[in-house]
Amino acid sequence: MTALARETTGEMLLRRLRSPAAWRETVDILAVLTAASLPWSTSLAGIFNALMLLCMVPFLDVRAFLQSLKRPICIAPIALVLLALVGTLWSDASWGARFYAVNPTMKLLVLPVLLYHFERSSRGHWIFVAFLVSCALLSVMSWLVAFYPNLALKTDPPERGIFVKNYIDQSQEFALCAVALAFPIVMLLREKRYWFAGLLTALALGFFVNMTFVVVSRTALVTVPIMLGVFALLHLKGRSIALISAGLLAVAIVAWQASPYLRHTAERFSDDYTRYVEKGEPTSLGLRLEFWRKSLGFFVEAPIIGHGTGSTRGLFERVATPAGRYQASAEVIGNPHNQTLNVAVQWGVIGIAILYAIWILHLRLFRGDGLANWIGLLVVVQNVFTSLFNSHLFDFHEGWMYVIGVGVAGGMVLRTQQAEAKMGEAGS
Repeated sequence: MTALARETTGEMLLRRLRSPAAWRETVDILAVLTAASLPWSTSLAGIFNALMLLCMVPFLDVRAFLQSLKRPICIAPIALVLLALVGTLWSDASWGARFYAVNPTMKLLVLPVLLYHFERSSRGHWIFVAFLVSCALLSVMSWLVAFYPNLALKTDPPERGIFVKNYIDQSQEFALCAVALAFPIVMLLREKRYWFAGLLTALALGFFVNMTFVVVSRTALVTVPIMLGVFALLHLKGRSIALISAGLLAVAIVAWQASPYLRHTAERFSDDYTRYVEKGEPTSLGLRLEFWRKSLGFFVEAPIIGHGTGSTRGLFERVATPAGRYQASAEVIGNPHNQTLNVAVQWGVIGIAILYAIWILHLRLFRGDGLANWIGLLVVVQNVFTSLFNSHLFDFHEGWMYVIGVGVAGGMVLRTQQAEAKMGEAGS
C-alpha cells in the first residue's frame, strides 16, 4: 500500500512536471513572491525573479514569444539595453565601469517577458494584491520602528520609521498603493458596496498618514498631487473634482498644522536652495542643481551619441573643484539624479528618443478603462515625474516597480483586448 502511494505520488509529480499549466501556475506564484518581497528585500526579489524566468523556459512557445517581441512596447526597452551595450564602444571609462553602467538597464529585458506571460495568464491580479498586502505590513512595521527604533534592521545610517531599505523607496511604494486604491474605491462606491470601499479607504489613508507623520520623501510630496490629479481628470466629473479637491485641500491643511515633520520636510526645499546659492553648500537640493547644471554641459559636448556607457563619473571628476573645499562643486557622482540627463550624458539625443519612446508607448498602452489600465498608467506616470529628481528607471527598487507594474498590467490589458477582439469576431 505504501509503495503504491509512493508510486502514485511520484506519478502525480511527474505529471505536473509535464504539464504546461502547472509550470504557468508556478511562474505566477513566483511572480507573486517577487512582488511581495520587493518592499522588504532586494536579494529575495532577485532570487524569486530569476526562478520565475527559469520556470518559463520548459514550455515556452518560442515562435509566439519572438512574435510578441516585435511590438513597439517591447522593442523600445530592448533598444535601450542594446544602446547601453553598444555605447561601451565609445566610452572613455574603464571596461569595468562600462559594464557596471550597463547593468541597471538589464531589468528592462524582463518587461517583454512579463507582458508575454500575463497576456496568457489569468492571475495578474494576484501580483497587485501581494504587493499591496506587503506594503500594508511594511506600513505597520514603519510605525513600530518609529516608536521603537531598535526594531529596525536598517541601522547604517538609521532613518526614522524605516525598517529596511530607505525612505525614498518606502515613500514610492506607499504613494503608489495609496493613489492606486482610488480607482477601486470609486468603483465600489458606485456599486454601493460601502463596507469594502470603507476598508480600502482606511488602507489608503493609512499610507497617507504614515507619510504625513512618520517619514516621506520630497519627491513623493511633489508627485502625489500630480498622480491624484491624473485620477481626477480620468475618472471624475467636474462637480466631483471640485468637492474632492476641496476635501483634499482641507485634509492637507490639517495635516500641515498637525505634523511638524511634514512642515520641516517641505521647508527644507527653500532652506537647501538658499544655502546652496549663497554659500555653495552641498545640500540635497543644491547637489541636484549642481549635477543638472554640469550634466547639461556634458550633453552639449556630445549631443548626438553622448560620451558612452559609464562615462558620467569620469566627466564629473574632470570638472570637480580641488579637494579640500567641501562645496557642491566638489562632489563627484556617477548619477546626475535625473533620468533624462543620465541617459543624455551617456547616449545623447538617441538615448533620449528611446527613453521617451518607452514612456509614451507604455502610456498609450493603458488608455482604456479598468483596474489594470489604471495601475499601469499610474506606474508610468509616477516613474516619469519622479525621474525628474532621480534616475528611477535605472534604480533597483523603483526600476523593478516599473518593470513588474507595466509588465503585469500590460499583459492583463493585452489579454482583455484579445478577448474583446475574439468576441467581436464571433459577433460579426
